[in-house]
Amino acid sequence: MAEYPQARKRYGQHFLTDPRILARIADALQLTGSETVVEIGPGRGALTEYLLRKAKRVVAIEIDRDLVPKLRDRFADAPLEIVEGDVLETSLAAAAGTDDFVLAGNVPYYITTPILFHALQRPRAAHAVYLVQREVAERVIAAAGSEEYGALSVNVQALARAEIVFRVPAGAFTPAPKVESAVLRVTPLEHPVIEPDEELHFRNLVQSAFGFRRKQMRRVVRTIASATVERAESLLAAAAIEPEARPETLTVAQFAALSRAIRLTPNQPGT
Repeated sequence: MAEYPQARKRYGQHFLTDPRILARIADALQLTGSETVVEIGPGRGALTEYLLRKAKRVVAIEIDRDLVPKLRDRFADAPLEIVEGDVLETSLAAAAGTDDFVLAGNVPYYITTPILFHALQRPRAAHAVYLVQREVAERVIAAAGSEEYGALSVNVQALARAEIVFRVPAGAFTPAPKVESAVLRVTPLEHPVIEPDEELHFRNLVQSAFGFRRKQMRRVVRTIASATVERAESLLAAAAIEPEARPETLTVAQFAALSRAIRLTPNQPGT
């Protein structure tokens, strides 16, 4: 087997080595053999090998230029294409060569949230399976009112159904991280809570609102929308939100209703 370079801290590399867990991740994608899989960060190719057994083809996006030739040598006879570059600067559909693809990856912990947001841009994967830090996975699936619920929860759940498939101990990696991990499956909703032209405004609103966590929505809306008390309460009433409610208690649907109310009733001078 080829000699691989040491894991690099700057890329957040923790290579999964447990074959049973690798097989379970590939199984979580529920592949039929006809799919194109885009893999984020193939690393040394451990998961890639299992994906190639089940998919029609795999497109792997790898930022570490020292790993790329090793991967090409290892899988020279396999239906694998390697894209050298930063996943956050890469169109996933363009890399796949089709809008009909699925997504998998052992995601670097330090850029997990940006990758999740990037992957939710259109066109989206039919479904995605990520190996992420357990705390991040719990935030993604958190319900309104819980301690873990936040902007990440709302933004993902507005567009997709997320579930934790199973947890992964730190000892399954080389080098072992200091935290536990989890396999997270994300499936886009057939009917998202927000429309395509609403996504950017919705995301900005949610991010801003959680910057005022534990503040009453009356104050939150006044600040975000530069509104008077009267206009803020009018917007909240239109979204069926109590002025005394706090961002962490609002449902995804309430955030969507508030985003629409603010967009449809732009601020007027003197209001």
